[in-house]
Amino acid sequence: MRLADYVVDTYRAIYDWWVGMGLDPLFLEIIKYLAQSVWILALVVIIVLFLVWWERKIGGHFQSRMGPMRTGGWHGWSQTIADALKILQKEDIVPAKADRWVFNLAPLLIFVPVLLTLIVIPMGDGILVKDLNVGILYVFAVGGITVISILMAGWGSNNKYSLLGALRTVSQMVSYELPLILSIIGVVMVAGTMSMGGIVSAQRNLWFIVIQPLGFIVYIIAATAEANRTPFDLPEAEQEIVAGFNVEYSGMKFAMFFLAEFANAFIVSAIAVTLFLGGWQGPLFPSWVWFPLKTFAVVFLLMWFRWTFPRFRVDQLMDLGWKVLLPLAFLNILVTGLFMLYL
Repeated sequence: MRLADYVVDTYRAIYDWWVGMGLDPLFLEIIKYLAQSVWILALVVIIVLFLVWWERKIGGHFQSRMGPMRTGGWHGWSQTIADALKILQKEDIVPAKADRWVFNLAPLLIFVPVLLTLIVIPMGDGILVKDLNVGILYVFAVGGITVISILMAGWGSNNKYSLLGALRTVSQMVSYELPLILSIIGVVMVAGTMSMGGIVSAQRNLWFIVIQPLGFIVYIIAATAEANRTPFDLPEAEQEIVAGFNVEYSGMKFAMFFLAEFANAFIVSAIAVTLFLGGWQGPLFPSWVWFPLKTFAVVFLLMWFRWTFPRFRVDQLMDLGWKVLLPLAFLNILVTGLFMLYL
């Protein structure tokens, strides 16, 4: 029996017993959703801690050094945990002239899309919180909250560098969101559904990267920009604007921005795996093994970009998005439509 089936059967047994006792089933539903939220939050924290350590090691080897080695056991694995504990103990400073409500709400709001997106991503055969029939539309809809939270952080800080970083982020994310969304239209056309689970099932015989290579390339480039990863990290260009929209944040609030950045890198990689690389499907190993293997492979690709390419200028960034990626995304839709019409 699959783990997911065992969990579902156990919940149904508890639900039947609960209702049989004459108790309100609404309370049990609330407990279920709270448990799912805690599980997703714990999963995100563990993944982010690993990604921080992993990027340090990868960056070290790219630069012919060792990376973290001393703290903790094997290859300094607890260095990230020590850094997390350190940053949580730092003083929470709020600028005197900041808009306190906006300033304090922004770090909480930026983490909301992370939790909402993971609800519809199938991480294994049956390992899915909710399979919506408009799953991919839902993912991009809730992803738009990130832009609002970053703008709130820049404006609420009452700092010119924070505001400049926030405005850069908004212009970059809005510009690259168009080719990002258009790049997956071909996948939806071929699969015939917007359900994330349905898209994975449609790749049972052939992964969509084989018939949508242009869509995959456009998606990876646009997703790198959406996640503010190098070479598209202009919103956090330390040499130009100190640190971007989060320059006035410290302690737990800064940690939430940091957490969301690495979580977004994992999410865009997980979406790429779901749409183009067959999702959790694969031979020999269980589905819950294949999904993280593929996802971390795409994350490694994003890290490879960071330690290989220099940062773009603002005009280069906009030219790539509007003059290159957007036409290529439309071309991919046109070719996919002709392919489906005549073949």
